[in-house]
Amino acid sequence: MTAVELIERKRDGGALTEDEIRWFIAAYVAGEVPDYQMAAMAMAVFFKGLDGPELAVWTDAMLHSGDVLDLSGIAIPKVDKHSTGGVGDKASIPVAAMVAACGVAVPMMSGRGLGHTGGTLDKLEAIPGFTTALQPDQFVSFLGRTGLVLAGQSETLVPADRHLYALRDATGTVPSIPLIASSIMSKKLAEDLDGLVLDVKVGSGAFMTNLEDARALARTMVDIGATEGTPVVALLTGMDQPLGNEVGNASEMVESVAVLRGEGPDDLTELSLALGAEMLVLAGVADRADAARRRLQTAVTSGAALDLLARVVEQQGGDPAVIHDPTRLPVAPSHHIVEAPVSGTVTHCDARRIGVAAMRLGAGREKKEDDVDPAVGITVVAKVGDPVAAGDPMAVLHYRDEGRLARARAMAEPAWSIGDPVEVPPLVIERMGPLSP
Repeated sequence: MTAVELIERKRDGGALTEDEIRWFIAAYVAGEVPDYQMAAMAMAVFFKGLDGPELAVWTDAMLHSGDVLDLSGIAIPKVDKHSTGGVGDKASIPVAAMVAACGVAVPMMSGRGLGHTGGTLDKLEAIPGFTTALQPDQFVSFLGRTGLVLAGQSETLVPADRHLYALRDATGTVPSIPLIASSIMSKKLAEDLDGLVLDVKVGSGAFMTNLEDARALARTMVDIGATEGTPVVALLTGMDQPLGNEVGNASEMVESVAVLRGEGPDDLTELSLALGAEMLVLAGVADRADAARRRLQTAVTSGAALDLLARVVEQQGGDPAVIHDPTRLPVAPSHHIVEAPVSGTVTHCDARRIGVAAMRLGAGREKKEDDVDPAVGITVVAKVGDPVAAGDPMAVLHYRDEGRLARARAMAEPAWSIGDPVEVPPLVIERMGPLSP
């Protein structure tokens, strides 16, 4: 078989056999299929999709393209959380710390920013010295020591996804249900989990912009989990406007710490509790969601979750002092205020525009080899339902370069609409998966 034959067949809507898919993934990891051919296959999948059997094999081939973790030596339940990506979505950080402080091991393997969305690894690496590059033995050792690891993929763990993840961002193939589902689930199944909670974003700032596609993605991943014997719960959550108030890297770390101090924005705090409660119920350490929420809130008010995050930062080479004093994180030298042009109520706050504007400032990547600037970003001051007067600040753009600011302003300034009072849309839209007791 040849790569060109398989690409052409998928391009024309044909199905690939199990042997063909496993060969193609293995050849890509070995360097025998170059990036440009995988890019062509990704585009073919983007347009033609993968049927159920194809997706199951594609995911399994990616899962077994390298090492798989063995966490059988860790006695406590192991549950992870993953988001499909949004603007200002830093929930993974406070959720992981809260859940781990409640006695559940959280082997969190995250990714970098894709397009207009941020990445958990980029936020964590705003902490001086923090390393997200761990070898599998380190990953397991650290998890056993503190109950929480916040890391990326090692060179040997699911290498097919590590290569394809960056390639999708650079080739316009990110918003593909089969590619998103196989990317997420191959990484998560490699973690030897007892359960997984997914935050499937839907809206202008998400890769799934409509509810029908978000439902399809959530159901696809829940079904993959069932096939592999891993219970999966998916929450469909709104991403028409940014989550929280900060869009950046260092600034989102500051906001994550604020949640663990009990001082975070209402939407970010509520989502963190909702996701964390599902994790505790899946782990079997709480019988019901309301009891789970109380345990999570206790982990915050007692300081246990914040202290645990500081230990994890130190364990992974970072400066733990920034967790107790986030002002030590990088800050951009200049800022620009976006003002409300008229008085009224915010009726729309376009997450995608704000995410692209933050990327243009340097908080994200326009090309896969780009570096990110941890100090730059956007503080969203006005969100849907907020009353504003003409001249009030809508957002603050934190920048380092005037040229980048000009490009960011062109994208950010039209992001808000102002009109008559509106109802604030729900944060959690739907739930899929096993029913909580």
